[in-house]
Amino acid sequence: MESVKREETGPSASVREEKKKENEEGFDFEEEGFDEMDQENKKVFENFNPGPLLPLKEQIEKDKEDESLRRWKEKLLGCLESDLNGQMEPEVQFQSVGIISSDFGELNSPLPMTEDQRKHVLFSLREGSDYRLKLTFTVLHNIVSGLAYTNTVWKSGLQVDQSKGMLGTFAPQREPYVHTLEEETTPSGALARGIYTAKLKFDDDDKRRHLELDYSFEIQKSS
Repeated sequence: MESVKREETGPSASVREEKKKENEEGFDFEEEGFDEMDQENKKVFENFNPGPLLPLKEQIEKDKEDESLRRWKEKLLGCLESDLNGQMEPEVQFQSVGIISSDFGELNSPLPMTEDQRKHVLFSLREGSDYRLKLTFTVLHNIVSGLAYTNTVWKSGLQVDQSKGMLGTFAPQREPYVHTLEEETTPSGALARGIYTAKLKFDDDDKRRHLELDYSFEIQKSS
C-alpha cells in the first residue's frame, strides 16, 4: 500500500501501470515483499548516518556570519524563535490519517485512535480502485530529519504487501503539515476481497519512532 518539502518517492508511472495490470488479472501475493526500487531505498535508509543533534536555538545562532544562511534560517525558523524551550529531541505529533478515493471522496480519522476504532474496519474500498493515504502532523522543538514510513499489510495472517517511502525533512512550525502518499490501486479478484490488517510506522534518521498505527480495512467486490 500507500514544509522544507521533498518530492514524494514511489514507483514510476510505468511500474504502477504494470502493477495495475497484474491486479486486474488476479491478486498477486508478492513473496519478495520489496521490488528492486524498494531494496535500493532500504539500503540508502540503513546506511545513512545523520550528524549530531543540536538544540534548535543553537542551530539558529550558528553561522551568523553567513548572511545568506542567516536569512534562510530566519525565513524558515524565525517565527518560532520566541517559542524555543531548549528541548533537543524533535517531536512529531500526528493529528489524523485519511484516505482519498474515487469511491467516496475523502475520509479522515483523528489520531490517536480509540480502542473501538482499532477493532473495526477503518475504511472499505472496491477492488481495482485508486486511493491515496493522507497524513496531517505537526513538528515540535527541533528539525526532524529523514522522516520515513513503512506500511505492512497482512491478509489471513500472511504478509501480502509492504511499502516504504521518504516523507522528507521538516522544521518545527505552528501550522500542521499535510502530506499525501503515492497513489495505489487495490488488487482485483476473488482472493483480493476481504479484511486486511496493517501496521503503519514512521521513523526518522535517528531511528526515533514517531508513530506506530495498527488498523484494518476491507476490499469489496466491484459493483
